Amino acid sequence: MENNNSRTQSSSSMGTFGQMIGRFIVAAIILGITAFFTPGFSINNIWALAISAIVLTVMDYLIIKFTGLHAMAFGKGFVGFVLAVVVLYATQFFVAGYSISWMAAIIGALIYGVIDYIMPGEQTM
Repeated sequence: MENNNSRTQSSSSMGTFGQMIGRFIVAAIILGITAFFTPGFSINNIWALAISAIVLTVMDYLIIKFTGLHAMAFGKGFVGFVLAVVVLYATQFFVAGYSISWMAAIIGALIYGVIDYIMPGEQTM
């Protein structure tokens, strides 16, 4: 019985970290698909994709912690959509090899939101 308690305790202590890793993987997949289907949105290589997924994950995490709003197109309606556009656009200032125009950010937020909505699994933090 002690073995089960130690597993429960270690899994709960890894909760936030595990959610961040899960969100990073989902963000990388969704971001790659979004960049592929969105004209005016380019990610030059796998490293730029990984770094931009980290930046998006951190920005989304900080927005959730400080405002309680999800920066996803379907997270909180219009406000979530606007946050998604701003986050997608702002990421280019932190990541070399990531470029996006305002129009592509709007289209990309729609695509990102749809793909994020249909991806299996809970992605709350």
